[in-house]
Amino acid sequence: MNQKYKEIICKSACNKTKRSMPYKWDLNIYRGCEHKCKYCYALYSHKYLESNYKERLNSKNSNNSSISNHFFENIYIKSNIAEKLDIQLSKPSWKNEMIAVGTVTDSYQPIEKEYELMPDILNTLIKHKNPALISTKSDLIFRDLDLINELSEINFINIAVTITSLDDKIQKSIEPNTISSKKRLNILKKIRKNTNVSCGLHFMPIIPYLTDSYENMDLMFKNAEKLNVNCIISGSLNLYGKTRGYFLNFIKNEFPEIYNDLFSLYKNGKVNKEYSNDLFSKIKKFKNDYNVEINYSNVIKEK
Repeated sequence: MNQKYKEIICKSACNKTKRSMPYKWDLNIYRGCEHKCKYCYALYSHKYLESNYKERLNSKNSNNSSISNHFFENIYIKSNIAEKLDIQLSKPSWKNEMIAVGTVTDSYQPIEKEYELMPDILNTLIKHKNPALISTKSDLIFRDLDLINELSEINFINIAVTITSLDDKIQKSIEPNTISSKKRLNILKKIRKNTNVSCGLHFMPIIPYLTDSYENMDLMFKNAEKLNVNCIISGSLNLYGKTRGYFLNFIKNEFPEIYNDLFSLYKNGKVNKEYSNDLFSKIKKFKNDYNVEINYSNVIKEK
């Protein structure tokens, strides 16, 4: 991959969420992501950063591949984000509300080894005793465990690790530039064993006909219980905008045997109601079979 990096100045650190979530704000220290996940829903997040990008989006010559490559290969670093976070949390109007870190792009993607922005973010959260949820697919997070544990002593912090499949071949195909699911399970194991930090396993997105098998779902919940995670969150794949074409093209090339069924299922951006209800019933059964929460609200209230 022909990777390009560019530092940018952000106007604010946190953005208020529009949907009802366990958190009110989200923070992403990078725009663009090196993981290159085939289901990435954030492919549009570069569209305001370059003056000619909107033209490229609307161009007859633009395609799903060029749009996605721009997102995966051009990483923008918000070099002043810790400073902006400190300013935001220092305002009298700030209500010490939950901040989700890395909901759009992974804060621990490879470039973080060089820029080391997360320690500054964590120190700022510690300074203001502010709660946080951190999502990642990377074991680079081990570098900051001391700071994460320090924050856990003064307020709520949750580390969420995303795992889509425990089949190595499938996982590597849909998330080509990430560490293995086995290594991600080890993140949860180490954090639960060595810290007081709350942990969540994000089993999402669940991809119909690919990662929704009984075996994969059962293994996911079984590991969540074995590792004593505080919560497992599940959700089916959504296909909107450029993500739809990019993902379906990938399925057609790599898993042609499920393409027609998957295409039929996604007439709109979401799975149909029948599939959604069936998936929820399965998740509810696994929750009853294994001793693990499936909702963050209870975990947050307890902490």
